[in-house]
Order: sequence, then structure tokens, then C-alpha cells
Amino acid sequence: MPKTTQLRTYTVRAGLLDEWVERWREEIVPLRLALGFGIGGAWVDRERNQFVWLISYDGPETFAERNALYWSSPERKTMGLDPDGYLVHTEERTVETVY
Repeated sequence: MPKTTQLRTYTVRAGLLDEWVERWREEIVPLRLALGFGIGGAWVDRERNQFVWLISYDGPETFAERNALYWSSPERKTMGLDPDGYLVHTEERTVETVY
């Protein structure tokens, strides 16, 4: 399968941006990497209370199939991390590298 990259923008509940970033970095990133995803960077936009990151997958499965594996994994289930407790709105865009 060709490499798929998503640009994800999350609007985080007021007062929880730093906590979200810490949990993302400590819990989500290691599992994503262990499952073969790549993280192209992550940024915060404090003015808009947003968290923006790039995630990619380049493997034998589609991005959607690998993402489903992430969500159904025992490690993800034991995190006790419900995104709805942190995120007000999410936007995912599939993007292509041009430079």
C-alpha cells in the first residue's frame, strides 16, 4: 500500500490542552509507533486551544485497517483515555507530500 499521511487538528476542551499533550506524548505516541505508524510532528495553537499533528502509515495494510487495529488493541483499551473527555472537535485530512 502507498504511504498515507493525515493532518489531524483537535480542538481541546478549555484548560486541558497541556494535559492532553502529555497523555498523547506518553501513551498514544508509543503505541502508534509500536504499531508501525510514523509521527511527522505535533504542534499546539494555544490561541485556538488546538492540537495539530501528522500521522502516517506505510505498510502492507491500508491506513484505515491499521488504525482499526490500533483502536481494538488491548494496549489502547487499557489506557483509560477517552478522547471525548478532552476533545471538542476533530478534523482529519489525508494529505500528500509535494515538497
